[in-house]
Order: sequence, then C-alpha cells, then structure tokens
Amino acid sequence: MASVQLIPPVSDLYEMIEAFLQAPVYHLIFEACLIVLIIKLVFSKSYAGGPEIILTKKEEEELIADWVPEPLEKDVPADHPVLLSLEKNIISGKPGKYVEVNGKKCVNLATLNFLGMAGKPEIEDAAIKTMRKYGVGSCGPRGFYGTMDVHLDLEERLSKFMDCEESILYSYGFATIASAIPAYSKRGDVIFVDEGVCFAIQKGLVASRSAIKWFKHNDMADLERLLKIQQEEDKKIPKKAKVTRRFLVVEGLYMNYADICPLKELIALKWKYKLRLFLEESMSFGVLGANGKGVTEHFDVSRDEVDLISAILENSMGTCGGFCCGKKYVIDHQRLSGLGYCFSASLPPMLATVAIEALHTMEQGPSMLSKLKHNCQRVHEKLSRIPGIQVNGDPIAPIKHVRLEELNDDRSLNEQTLDKIVDKARELGVAITVARYLECEEHIVPKPSIRLSVNSNLTDEEIDSSMELLGKACTAVLNSY
Repeated sequence: MASVQLIPPVSDLYEMIEAFLQAPVYHLIFEACLIVLIIKLVFSKSYAGGPEIILTKKEEEELIADWVPEPLEKDVPADHPVLLSLEKNIISGKPGKYVEVNGKKCVNLATLNFLGMAGKPEIEDAAIKTMRKYGVGSCGPRGFYGTMDVHLDLEERLSKFMDCEESILYSYGFATIASAIPAYSKRGDVIFVDEGVCFAIQKGLVASRSAIKWFKHNDMADLERLLKIQQEEDKKIPKKAKVTRRFLVVEGLYMNYADICPLKELIALKWKYKLRLFLEESMSFGVLGANGKGVTEHFDVSRDEVDLISAILENSMGTCGGFCCGKKYVIDHQRLSGLGYCFSASLPPMLATVAIEALHTMEQGPSMLSKLKHNCQRVHEKLSRIPGIQVNGDPIAPIKHVRLEELNDDRSLNEQTLDKIVDKARELGVAITVARYLECEEHIVPKPSIRLSVNSNLTDEEIDSSMELLGKACTAVLNSY
C-alpha cells in the first residue's frame, strides 16, 4: 500500500514563500484583515444582549394588565357617506328594472345592469341547472383542479365573439386588468396612461412597478408630447432603449367620465412610436358596436390592432368575473403570470353558465343593443334640460355623470348637496347614487357627481317620468340654498 505524503516537497514550500514575498503589501493587509474578521465571527456570540431581567409573577400580570394595543386602523367617522348609505339604502329583492329600497319601489338607475340580464328567467334557469350539477363553487384555482368544462366553453365563446385567437377567464372583475398589466410590464418598462383611468387600472400600474407617464384625459396632443420626450431619452441611451418595453393603457368607455376614447388616433400613435396597446372595455363591452363587441367594433377597427382587450362581465352579462382576449401567445403568458388567474379560485360554474347564456341572448337579440343606445340618448337629452346641473359624457354611454353647474370650493359641501338630491329622488321613486372614490389613493379624484346607469329594459314613459322626478328633486334641493 502506497504511503500518503502529508508534507509538501521543499520545492513547493519554496515557491509558496517566494509568492508570498512578491505579493503586493495592500493584498497582504487585506488578507490579514479577512483572517481577523473570520476569527472574530467564529468566536463571538451571535447575540450579545443586556443583563437578563427576571420578573415575578405579580409583575408579569401587572404589565399584561396595563398593556393596551394600538388600534389596527383609525376609527371611521360616524357620518362617513358609505356608513350612512349602508344604513339608509337597504335593498329587498332583485335589482332589476325596479328595485325596492327601504320598502319603497323605485325605478332603478343605480345598478350597472345595462342589458337587463340580471333577473332574466331563462338565465336563472340555466344557472340553477348548473348549480345542481357542479355545486356553488369550484374550490380551487384554474391550475389546481379548478377548471370545469363550462370555463373552457365560455373562453371559447368569448374568443369567437370578440374575433380573437384566445381568451382567458378571471373570477373577479377588478382583478382582471389589475393582474393583466403587471403580467407584462415590469420594473424598467414605461407605461403611458390616460389620467382618467379607473381604479382597477391604477392598482395594476402600481403592481407593475414600471415608470408611469400620465397624459391628460383623451388629449392626444399631450400624449404625443410625452412620446416625443421618451423618444429623445431613448436616443441618449440606445442600449437601454432596446430592452425597454413601452405600453399604452386606456379605457374604451371611461367609467369616471362616461366618454369614449379616440381609438383610431391611439392606434396611429401606437404604430408611430412602437407601443403595445392595452384596452380596458368593462364599460363598452356589450354596449358599443352593432353587436356589442366594444369600442373596436364601434370605430370599425380590427381587434388585431389592439394587443390586449380586457373587460368585466359584471355590467352587461349579469354575472361576475372578467376576461382578457388577444393573440394566443399573449393570453398563454397570463396563464402563468396573471396573479388573479393563477392564485384565485376559478369562477363558480353557475356564473360561467350565466355568462354563456347572456352572451347567447345578446347574439340572438341585437335589438336590445339598439334599444340601449336609444335609452341612453333619451336619458342624456332629458338630463340636459334640468336646470342647475350638467350631464357629462357621450350621449350613447350607459353611464351618466351629473354634476352641479355651480361648484363650491369645498368638495364636501358639493357632495352633501348631491347626497340630498339622491335622497329626495329616492323619496320620489327614483334610485340613483353618488359616485364614490378612494380619495387618498386615486391618482386624480374626479369632480363630485351623481352616477346614473341606463338599461335597455326602460320604456320611454319610464325614462320621461324618472327624469321629471329627478328634475323636481334637483329643483327642491338647489332652491333650498
């Protein structure tokens, strides 16, 4: 058996000593410091606390008795508008064309049920049949035994309806666009956003951690100004510009302003400055266009011109959840990166069936879309005649924002006036609501307004009567000041 040589040869020792002597002085000092630091870390205690304090049982009980935990959050004022509305706006029964508020039957101009799908007997029957087969919930995310065949059916139906390659279904409407934006845009990317976008988009922007460039609401000149500035910055750092992605995020029909985006101008700027266009259509899906396909159909623009279309099913379909649609590779990415899709329980099967039936109803009865458009224009015209208020938004929009002509410098006083108009209108038999915002978190808080929602089931007589009663409520409140 060969012997093991533990001592290196003399020649090797000589070479080591010679290398040591030839090494720079700063190198030797640095190594010595490292050796000292390692020795100190090895022999030092991990935590050198102060002297141990031993309390008696009585002292422990006294300390525990005296301890008062700080509140998790500040107290909500008793006169907060939301708390007041919870107490005085109690709904009984279904929120259909009419709604019972505190026992009083009112024309429903408050809930977002544009096509009147909520409450349709045939849709309710389909939901009941699905519930008996699948139960009331999926009990898991889509990737973890939460995918039912009705989810795949609905995604296929939405893809065909929107003329897109593929669609993806979310179980919560708010999370749809809020999950889609950070799935694509990351830190270091740039997003150009209309300053009037809804709160769900704003939360998606925060989650993306991208650089946000706000442009004035529906102002294409201001948008192009920002794009030119970005173009000049990219020329200064071309290496960074090659890996920076640029996105453009807008709404088809703005929730907070009730006006339509200039889609053709946006698309022209998209191609000119090489942007990826995200279009949020929660208010325009099932509303705009001859078949309810949204703002792209309204302007006769190909869906391929838009990189991603997002919408919720809660305004026109009478159900919950939302969807995104576009190219297959775009949608497939969300199945792995859309947090609201990956980690949330999937849409309850009966609600997916409701969406399928509602979509079928809309396809079979396009007259409800023309009726909705007629009702929107009629409500807009009647509102414009009421003295003391002004109506904002597009005449064909199903939401209307009614604001005071003479605004006070104090926002709370304006809101109190609008609250009194809402209360008076409810007493007269018209259910409306004041638009609410999370003022401390909104990028720009819109002016106080009453938000009206129009649906296709209203008759001309009901519209005329409701607008007359609303006019009386406005006159009674405004004349009291």
